Amino acid sequence: MVTTPLAVLDLVPIPAGSTAAQALRNSIDLAQRAERFGYARYWFAEHHLNPGVAGTSPAVLLALTAAATSTIRLGSGAVQLGHRTALSTVEEFGLIDALHPGRLDLGLGRSGGRPNEVRREPALLGAGTAVVDGRAPNGLRIPPRFSFEHLLNSPRFELQKGLLQLPGAQSQNYTEQIGDVLALLAGTYRSAEGEQAHVVPGEGAQVQVWILGSSGGESAILAGEKGLRFAANYHVSPATVLEAVEAYRAAFQPSGELDRPYVSVSADIVVAEDTATARELAAGYGLWVRSIRTTLGAIPFPAPQEARRHVWSDADRELVADRVETQFVGSPGQVADQLEQLRDATGADELIITTITHDHADRVRSYQLLAQEWQRR
Repeated sequence: MVTTPLAVLDLVPIPAGSTAAQALRNSIDLAQRAERFGYARYWFAEHHLNPGVAGTSPAVLLALTAAATSTIRLGSGAVQLGHRTALSTVEEFGLIDALHPGRLDLGLGRSGGRPNEVRREPALLGAGTAVVDGRAPNGLRIPPRFSFEHLLNSPRFELQKGLLQLPGAQSQNYTEQIGDVLALLAGTYRSAEGEQAHVVPGEGAQVQVWILGSSGGESAILAGEKGLRFAANYHVSPATVLEAVEAYRAAFQPSGELDRPYVSVSADIVVAEDTATARELAAGYGLWVRSIRTTLGAIPFPAPQEARRHVWSDADRELVADRVETQFVGSPGQVADQLEQLRDATGADELIITTITHDHADRVRSYQLLAQEWQRR
């Protein structure tokens, strides 16, 4: 049996008491180690106005990390197209690919200043995978759906949208935008008036294009229709991961890139030598998720002793329950078992691992222990 590839998703977290500069150094160090551990990819997320997250520009981080590594694939998870143009995105990745050809994954997402809009929904969803009492047929935990409306309608989101976009600017239709990215990469772009555009560097760049999505809506369907790779976010929205991969596969049409659907699924994990140690290292996770979901923005990741001092209300616990109960925390064997369960429930071709701990050494060790266990299977 061929081992399912593992990838890394890095938010460039800032531990409490540390700095953004140190978080950046930690991420480059982790990428170098992940390459040695055997991880297939290393992706950077894009987040803005978060006191505890330094990953604001995937392209800049990829350029820095490409220069410090040699073989691991590097990518964005994801570039937020809501405040960007297709041209600027292709130009940035084209620049990096010119010096590091064949190593880049261009992961694309809808968010980042894009207004709420009517999303395409598949005619049938959930018909193929029954969830009973919060469990998929193989036992994978599928919690109740969490509503993000309070985040999207919050003053903080409006502030971010206002700062990311130029005054009066409107986001391009997402489906059209993806089409423009693909056409610019392929050298086939034509304007409505028939004018050609050729991006140098960028046209012909050896990048893999991925679409990231959290539900069975527009992103999943578009990825399928375009015959692109799709990454589903179990770690962000565990309630909708099954519908996301199902909608993608239902919409899939073979392309010059792929002849069959190709899915990667994310998971939030912490691994240590034993369960008790892993739980201690993961102690700050709930408090960190709470800061995001109360619209404060991600706080610097708390040390375990700081997290233990927090007095939890019932409302707090409910706010983060779906994320906390779907984080895989434990020994290498325990977490690997849960990852296999996630893989089998979703039919994932790859798994994307994101791990945050207060101490960098613990984070590195978590990835190392998992890689060693995974390679034994």
